[in-house]
Amino acid sequence: MKTGFALSESECGCMKNLSFSVFPNENFLDLRLYQYGWEQCAPLHSFGPFVRNHYLFHYVISGTGYLDSNGEDGKTRRYHLDANEGFLICPGQVNTYCAGEEQPWKYVWIEFDGLRAAEFLNCAGLGLSQPIYRPRIPSMGEDLRDTMLYITDHPEASTLNLIGHLFLFMDALILSSSTRKGTSGAQLRDFYIQEAVTFMEQNYQRNLTVEEIADACKLNRSYFSKLFKESMGCPPQEFLIRMRLTKATELMKSSGAAIGEIAAQCGYPNQLHFSRAFKKRYGIPPREWRNQNVVSR
Repeated sequence: MKTGFALSESECGCMKNLSFSVFPNENFLDLRLYQYGWEQCAPLHSFGPFVRNHYLFHYVISGTGYLDSNGEDGKTRRYHLDANEGFLICPGQVNTYCAGEEQPWKYVWIEFDGLRAAEFLNCAGLGLSQPIYRPRIPSMGEDLRDTMLYITDHPEASTLNLIGHLFLFMDALILSSSTRKGTSGAQLRDFYIQEAVTFMEQNYQRNLTVEEIADACKLNRSYFSKLFKESMGCPPQEFLIRMRLTKATELMKSSGAAIGEIAAQCGYPNQLHFSRAFKKRYGIPPREWRNQNVVSR
């Protein structure tokens, strides 16, 4: 079963220098795969300035290059990278990256997202303020590279196979990252977070407040918000918005319901508010997104 399409030789110029595939199935909530590939860049080949709608992770197989990206404070910083290092680009982050002149890098990359993507990356210690990945030991970085290359080299694999390897990639990223966070007290914290996520899943259709979610977990609002952000990588309100919009994209692809009806089903009785939130998240209005992603029935 073919689940991605690779560019033909005429489309990408030279297949020995570039492999690129798009993952067509988005019916996964925790982690979603969008695009993936590898490239041997030409000297000084650059990309950007650009802003992504999803997370994008590059692992440098060989050669050198640099990344310019803006952090949480809005300031742009330059990071120089060598082989066996990697870099993360976050949604909405302005970035530019460029291959070295004498030893241009070859990298493998994966574009992904999902309700738990920020949480997993936070466990790896990666984000806007820390976009650079370095393995704790070289062999662990090589395992991460090999998992990524499996995905890029098997576009014909089943959707479950590729999503399974996306989870393996995330597990390898967390385990190998030199900036990974400790797990002390994780069991009780994870219980509260799971309670909160379950409550959101059961009530996202209505006007839900952070206070109500915190009460459901029997926690103080400010403490709950702090705990949630530390664990999931974003505030609870932002997570709720992502959940609602994710549910909306599923309905737009799989049903013929009107946009306003879908908005109401996903907790947005005001269609204008829904359209604004959707465009901020996906870069285009919901109707245009639906036209580009509609599933033939």
